[in-house]
Amino acid sequence: MATVALTKDTFEQAVKDDGIVLVDFWASWCGPCLRFAPIFEQASEKHTDLTFAKVDTEAEQALAQAARISSIPTLMAFRDGVLVFSQPGALPPAALEEVIDAVRALDMDEVHRAVAEQSAGR
Repeated sequence: MATVALTKDTFEQAVKDDGIVLVDFWASWCGPCLRFAPIFEQASEKHTDLTFAKVDTEAEQALAQAARISSIPTLMAFRDGVLVFSQPGALPPAALEEVIDAVRALDMDEVHRAVAEQSAGR
């Protein structure tokens, strides 16, 4: 599956749907971003059941600011509408696979419980 471009108008809907969404925040002038791009694209072709999305931080500055992106590339992983991973820096292929495996392995009932507790101020 090819990656999809997200904008301020499409981001929220894309990450709140069920399933796993990996989002790469990047810019065309960023060397590490350009090195990470083919790794991200290869993973998207291997894991066709996941959504792989990209946010161009130059074109979507307000979205990058709202997502509190301070360094690029930054990879975020959402599962069933919950942000479960966020890390700046270009990942090598093996590390990206580890992130994907870890996100797949999450007990989402436990994650939702923890989110509810945190929202309740516990």
